[in-house]
Amino acid sequence: MNAQDLVNRLTWLGHDSFRLDGPPVIYFDPWQLKGDLPPADLVLVSHEHYDHCSADDVTKIRKPDTAIVAPAAAAAQPPGARVVKPGDQLSLKGVEIEVVPAYNINKFRSPGKPFHPRESGYVGYVVTVQGVRVYFAGDTDHIPEMADIQCDVAILPVSGTYVMTAEEAAEAARTLNPEIVVPMHYGSGIGTSADGREFADKCDKEVAVLESD
Repeated sequence: MNAQDLVNRLTWLGHDSFRLDGPPVIYFDPWQLKGDLPPADLVLVSHEHYDHCSADDVTKIRKPDTAIVAPAAAAAQPPGARVVKPGDQLSLKGVEIEVVPAYNINKFRSPGKPFHPRESGYVGYVVTVQGVRVYFAGDTDHIPEMADIQCDVAILPVSGTYVMTAEEAAEAARTLNPEIVVPMHYGSGIGTSADGREFADKCDKEVAVLESD
């Protein structure tokens, strides 16, 4: 499998929520799920904010052997989640998972108080599926740690306000140097579809702007 094959198996469920069809079936930050969806083999949660960590939505796709991974602040909401922190590495459901930091450096709710503080331990994930490395960034700015992340596909937030702007995300893509970039975090109350198009215009990597399912 190559990067394009993987993107062809990727469904954007709106906001930061994605499904990667398998096997195994992987959900990232499932929220406001609609319809009859395939059950999850693996669920990866980036942080505890309601639009990323929804116990009700996890229940919709959970089966008895679904593995759930989340940082400490989010792990209590979907019961039975495995707690992780930046720097962790694990293997679940045949998938290699690297846990990486996600935080703000210039997005603040009030002076000196970022929306996503580094010390809160929020995360992104690099997952390796059939040899292809996918970076799901979570809610983050263009942080220094991205220089050490190796990926074939990068899923990056682009709406600004709480996360990177389209221009900042384009700079992050240059740092990461993936084959394909998929924008997220727009069009569901935060940002508009124009953010995805703006990112595609500014980014010098191949961009796959997915339609929300």
